[in-house]
Amino acid sequence: MPIGDVLNNGIDGYNRASQGIERATAEINRATSSEQDESQLAQQRQLQGASPDEAVTAPVSQPAKIDEALVNLKVEEFNAKANIQSIRTADEALGTLIDISV
Repeated sequence: MPIGDVLNNGIDGYNRASQGIERATAEINRATSSEQDESQLAQQRQLQGASPDEAVTAPVSQPAKIDEALVNLKVEEFNAKANIQSIRTADEALGTLIDISV
């Protein structure tokens, strides 16, 4: 496989991992914001004298969304690191070839 292809694949893979990190981060932010909104609503109802049964709590599925997004974030981190290593290796190989040919 030509070094240029390895370099391009590494860059493409890094860009995909970067986009995955952005998606996972956005999902964590959405889940956290939603959880905070629900918590604030419950606090407001309690301050207004609502009974604890009427207080709104965060949905049960909320932690699963955050957990899944955190796992995706970690996976994309590993993908980014692997692609960075591919880019470094291609760069070193290209540098060695240039040094040899000069």
